[in-house]
Amino acid sequence: MKKLIARLAIGVAFVAAAVSAHAGETLDRVMEKKAMVVATNSGWPPQSYLDDNNEMVGFDIDVSREIAKRLGVEVSFETPDWATLTGGRWQGRYDLGVGSVTPTKARAQVIDFAGIYYYSPYVYVLHKDSEAKSTDDLKGKVIGVETATTSEDFINRRLEIDAPGLPPIKYKLEPGEVRTFADSMLPFDDLRLGNGVRLDAVIAPEQTALNAIKNGYPLRVMDGEYAFKEPLVVIAEKVDPEWTEKVGGIIEEMKKDGTLATLTTKWYGKDYSAD
Repeated sequence: MKKLIARLAIGVAFVAAAVSAHAGETLDRVMEKKAMVVATNSGWPPQSYLDDNNEMVGFDIDVSREIAKRLGVEVSFETPDWATLTGGRWQGRYDLGVGSVTPTKARAQVIDFAGIYYYSPYVYVLHKDSEAKSTDDLKGKVIGVETATTSEDFINRRLEIDAPGLPPIKYKLEPGEVRTFADSMLPFDDLRLGNGVRLDAVIAPEQTALNAIKNGYPLRVMDGEYAFKEPLVVIAEKVDPEWTEKVGGIIEEMKKDGTLATLTTKWYGKDYSAD
């Protein structure tokens, strides 16, 4: 009996040690190194992109730097492909993902959502010469979307946003053909060639579309009709609830003290941070 109790005690101690070693591993790593690695995008203005000095800038970059500042650590950036960024199983390569990620039910299985930091309406983007006035005018047309994004899920009628209080998704558009692109700006490059030359419309975040127009793309946003509206979250690997909670608390602070309102206004021209 004493041997059995001793073995049980050793087993319990072993399990406890294993749990202790696992709990807080990302938080411990970041605080010990005083450094945080953020996975983001390098070609998605104004969210995140390389400027003329080959430095990362943009809204998501500013948000990342502010989180790091409040943690008291340095920040560096990595730019994996979108599927890697949203697919989890980072194996410690990245500590956070700040890439304007939509919380979907599928993603919730493989990554943690630390917190909503702003909201984005997705819009129908047209060439300036297009005469389309509603989704009815786009029926049977060629629509461009970025691959592995919520715009692709939406156009294929399989979008499931994992956030409380959102209205149900309404699918009004019946495309003739859907063309997917590996980068957020590539659909705009095809659309800018002319109405119907390669594409008839693009579905994209309003912020990205307005930035393209600001930079001279001959496009316009369809008036009075959104495709859908979505929250965007900071994400973390599914290994450390303490880390996710810590970052979530910082995001709430940034929302309450107006930091996120200031940053969205800086980069997008208006406040997209309000719930």
